[in-house]
Amino acid sequence: MHTNQDVARGPEAAHTPMMQQYLRIKAQHPDLLLFYRMGDFYELFFDDAEKASRLLDITLTTRGQSAGQPIKMAGVPYHAVEQYLAKLVRLGESVVICEQIGDPATSKGPVERAVARIVTPGTLTDAALLDEKRDTLLLALSVTRQLAGLAWINLASGDFRVCEVAPGKLAATLERIRPAEIIVPESLVPSFAPDAVLARRPDWHFDSETAQRELCAHFGTSSLAGFGTDGLRPAIAAAGALLRYAQATQARALPHLQALIVERDATFLGMDTATRRNLELTETLRGQPAPTLYSLLDNCSTAMGSRLLRHALHHPWRDPAIPSARHAAIAMLLDDGGCTLRELRQSLRGLADIERIAGRIALFTARPRDLSSLRDSLHRLDPLRAPLAATAAPMLAELHAQLTTPALALDLLSRAILPEPAALIRDGGVIAGGFDTEFDELRTLNDNCGAYLLAIEARERERTGIANLKVEYNRVHGFYIEVTNANATKVPDDYRRRQTLKNAERYLTPELKAFEDKALSAQERALTREKLLYEGVLTSLQADLQQLQTIAHAVASLDLLAGFAESARLRNYCRPLFSSEPGLLIEGGRHPVVEGQLAGGETFIANETRLTDERRLLLITGPNMGGKSTYMRQTALIALLAHVGSYVPATRAVLGPLDQIFTRIGAADDLAGGRSTFMVEMTESAAILHHATERSLVLMDEVGRGTSTFDGMALAFAICRHLIEKNRCLTLFATHYFELTLLANEYGELANVHLDAVEHGQRIVFLHAVEEGPANQSYGIQVAALAGIPSPVVRAARRQLREFEQRASINPLQPDLFATALANAADERELPIHPAVERLASIDPDQLTPREALDALYELKSLLT
Repeated sequence: MHTNQDVARGPEAAHTPMMQQYLRIKAQHPDLLLFYRMGDFYELFFDDAEKASRLLDITLTTRGQSAGQPIKMAGVPYHAVEQYLAKLVRLGESVVICEQIGDPATSKGPVERAVARIVTPGTLTDAALLDEKRDTLLLALSVTRQLAGLAWINLASGDFRVCEVAPGKLAATLERIRPAEIIVPESLVPSFAPDAVLARRPDWHFDSETAQRELCAHFGTSSLAGFGTDGLRPAIAAAGALLRYAQATQARALPHLQALIVERDATFLGMDTATRRNLELTETLRGQPAPTLYSLLDNCSTAMGSRLLRHALHHPWRDPAIPSARHAAIAMLLDDGGCTLRELRQSLRGLADIERIAGRIALFTARPRDLSSLRDSLHRLDPLRAPLAATAAPMLAELHAQLTTPALALDLLSRAILPEPAALIRDGGVIAGGFDTEFDELRTLNDNCGAYLLAIEARERERTGIANLKVEYNRVHGFYIEVTNANATKVPDDYRRRQTLKNAERYLTPELKAFEDKALSAQERALTREKLLYEGVLTSLQADLQQLQTIAHAVASLDLLAGFAESARLRNYCRPLFSSEPGLLIEGGRHPVVEGQLAGGETFIANETRLTDERRLLLITGPNMGGKSTYMRQTALIALLAHVGSYVPATRAVLGPLDQIFTRIGAADDLAGGRSTFMVEMTESAAILHHATERSLVLMDEVGRGTSTFDGMALAFAICRHLIEKNRCLTLFATHYFELTLLANEYGELANVHLDAVEHGQRIVFLHAVEEGPANQSYGIQVAALAGIPSPVVRAARRQLREFEQRASINPLQPDLFATALANAADERELPIHPAVERLASIDPDQLTPREALDALYELKSLLT
């Protein structure tokens, strides 16, 4: 096998001129696939050809030689390149697109080529390559001993953000952002296992001083102080490397990156990786897109709204100001009987993806139909604003102002672009008539070509007497007069033979030749002029990028609010309230996704959750399959939705201050990381015990079940005590260790609740209702029977259970163990030492006389009375 490097080692003169050009470009991008434009195909050579053939299932061929080596080739049609790029990007590959920039008609030797762009998983902007309901983010990471600096770009929209976090929070932050590609220094050894593609760059790309200068040059400022980045050296270093990488992949400046937004660690409600996974916000535990909270709530009318919803679910606000403003806006949309809501949703339907079109305009990759869609959407802004004109909700009033139509941009698009333009500018048929006088003249000449040919054909038929004479055109031979061989004797002397066919001859006359030169020139000049005018339109629209981005954000926000209002109306959600008092009160709470999955006629059993400063931990007992996990998750989801700004599935919800949500639910091995189910459980529990505060909401389910009964119960007991005494967080703690319910006798902040079930003979009915007090049994054997465990096994289990219960009545192990644990725990809390014990510890028996020993004994006895 001959690699690119093997071929490159040969003397350059030994290669063909085409291969010399290819190898020079390939040497600049040795690790990427190079799509090398040759006519109507993008070709790949040598190693790239073999790799692409395998990944894309395209034909691998060998043609000719270069430096004595056979040239392996594989290619894809240029007009279908997007589908191949999409497949490669999904596989984590990056591709260099090399285009012809020279004129084949005037080039001597190979046509000049240059890299037009680099397509990587994080730099996608083409509509064909993007998921319309998911943001594709490119992130750079710079890590010091104390801080991790992150910067990320949504290249399709122009959103540019930075933040700094402690290294211990890096994995959770990456899970929140979910980048498609991460740029890291070559020297960095990642301490995380990213789902994203890693791209390594030289360490000097992450120099903070250089980054500061490059960012200031990009934004046209003397410093970055106006963006609030003072002191954020790791974040600035990451932002500089990110900007350099993004500009290199697009081979141009990025004018739509117009601001640098700083995110603070305390801006959003904290959720670690396990919490996001357990709550199934945007994907299920199995990695499926539905049923999830996102799939339930995504009734948005635009792709922009759907993307904002996905972002919002992973970014609930800690400060209730923004969620409260959204609640007020939703209330306004619902208060008029739904009239405004219906008008808004009707107006939103069919709006183009203005956000991504603006991004493609900035990169000069917008296609004609992007511009026509943008024009049509801008025409619809006034009807969209109309229902908001008299609103009293501050957020709706602000959106009304942001949706102002950009008059100059709309006028330009209306004058310049045909109502239904061609898909690609290279095909022509894009610029509207009346926009440019010179172009109109060229187009008129080209459009009248058919009528002129018919006139020549009629005149020549009459002059020659040849009734079936034809005047036609094709791209290979141009214009010609075709005469069948049967009429060859009637051909006039001024006809000049152009092509001989089997049954006819094709001729050219001086008149037709003169028209051909004029017509073909006009066609070529018209296409060149049209491309020039189109680029001029894109250039003119650069001045409107900021307003287009503002409009796009306003449309997305309005769509999100309308979607939340529609969900509230259809599903009977209530407006949550925020309180300064610690605690959480939910009346009639339901799990939104579970309720959404119920078949017709089924009713979700609503429940109350009451946590206060005096009632901080609910110890939840009850049968397997009784609904403990559902009850816990619904509490967390209601709290999250309230902080997102949505109405919630409850009849009443009042939330005190929250800073984080933690969950320890479910069981799974981490085989790749070498961790057992129990190790995963303990790792997640440790994170909660270290980081939960008085304002955190904690969900812990079946802690300790991954080990022996006594070990597990001891751990559950100790963890429960720590949550009450040290963390003092608002906690839902589900367990099958009934011994823990006795903690309510010791801690006033702990309350027992349970989910009950009723037995009918050998069957069990789950009531799913949360009641005060502890449960009396777990019904594990009944659940096993429901799961299909064979009847003989179930009967044997019942017999074994009766035997265990009889033994326990004689020697009750678990209560004794619990009592021992209580005593040990009391010792660990360093209870006051009795004076008798202190006095006894001070006595040295070997130093006492018999009389002194007797006196000491009397003294100790008096201390005990």
